[in-house]
Amino acid sequence: MKNNLLLKKTAQKHNFVQPQNIIALKQRYYSLDVFRGATVALMILVNNPGDWSHIYAPLEHAPWHGLTPTDCVFPFFLFAVGNAMAFVFSRPENAAHPAFLKKVIKRSLLIFLIGLFLNWFPFVKWSDGHLVFKHWVSPDDPETGIRVLGVLQRIALCYLFASLIVHYFKIKGAIAWSAVLLFGYWAMCFLLGDRASPYSMHGYFGLPVDKKILGIAHMYKGEGVPFDPEGITSTMPAIVQVIIGYFVGHYILLKGKSYEMVSGLFVAGSLLLLAGYCWDMAFPVNKKIWTISFVISTSGLAIIMLALFIYVIECKNSISVWSKFFIVFGRNPLFIFALSGLIPRLLGLIRIPVGADKAGSALYSSPLQWFYEHACMNVSENLKNGSLLFAMVNVGFYWALCFWLDKKKIYIKV
Repeated sequence: MKNNLLLKKTAQKHNFVQPQNIIALKQRYYSLDVFRGATVALMILVNNPGDWSHIYAPLEHAPWHGLTPTDCVFPFFLFAVGNAMAFVFSRPENAAHPAFLKKVIKRSLLIFLIGLFLNWFPFVKWSDGHLVFKHWVSPDDPETGIRVLGVLQRIALCYLFASLIVHYFKIKGAIAWSAVLLFGYWAMCFLLGDRASPYSMHGYFGLPVDKKILGIAHMYKGEGVPFDPEGITSTMPAIVQVIIGYFVGHYILLKGKSYEMVSGLFVAGSLLLLAGYCWDMAFPVNKKIWTISFVISTSGLAIIMLALFIYVIECKNSISVWSKFFIVFGRNPLFIFALSGLIPRLLGLIRIPVGADKAGSALYSSPLQWFYEHACMNVSENLKNGSLLFAMVNVGFYWALCFWLDKKKIYIKV
């Protein structure tokens, strides 16, 4: 009895959840696992096509302004990170400041280093028939090197700053900080960017910042020029995506499993989605520079999707085959995402002889490329179908691994 009273007082003191809702912490929300798992599954699907030249439009990112289903994957994951934070931080044992700070910094650093490790892995590459070391900066080209930032690095930074904000400034302070980050970012884009086109790739104010701090050698070049879609400055509004996820998780804890809670989520999600597309007229929806309208609209979509899952799974107590499929992804999300990046890089070192070119030089294929060309590519005259089949096989493989881990009760926490 004394222990229960102590837990309630601690929770009340640190503004986590109201004492009467302490029992909510013990409730299991399978819908959150399904939401997180569906996001990871879609992330694996869009990151592993058989051929990047043959992809269905919904599985591609918008060229610049605009929003596709694929553009929603990363912000949904950040939203899910914030959602999980609300449940973890609401535990009274996480109230102590020194322990909390140590835990958050350690986790953020670990996630960041895993992301950097994946960018560098497997540390060697094929060049002229030989394996050569992948230098931090290429000795032959000072503008080529290992990319510093990336998806996991952004998750780490957003988790770190969002955690500090919600822990030390509580709900009201987090709302104020969110406004500062969003409106401050908008102001910097408009005032510091190119006056003629502040929201274009070359007019974006964050591009010279990334070049100066990161260096061209350590930036993403998938756009054909040095431009990092997970750059330093665009991380500012992405932090708010995590904070919004935290707000939603906090609201779920306060209201518990009820139709009132689900209705509130649907209304909030719809209003944010409407606000995001209204904002699009002044600050276009754009994932690559993570605009405010992108944050608001994708957060609205995430809340609506989560509310739908909660309604079906928690309120209607309906757990279908599809929800069971996604649940296993949601129980080892960061681990399986990192593994889906590590395995292709490792297999890329294996070379399978496939003949010779016209000059007589040997041609090689990696195991994954060979599988795509011999098992997937020719299933249809439409090469997009074969590319999609390859991606789906990847999802199936990682699902089988997640299923085995779940059966063994192995949950790898980062």
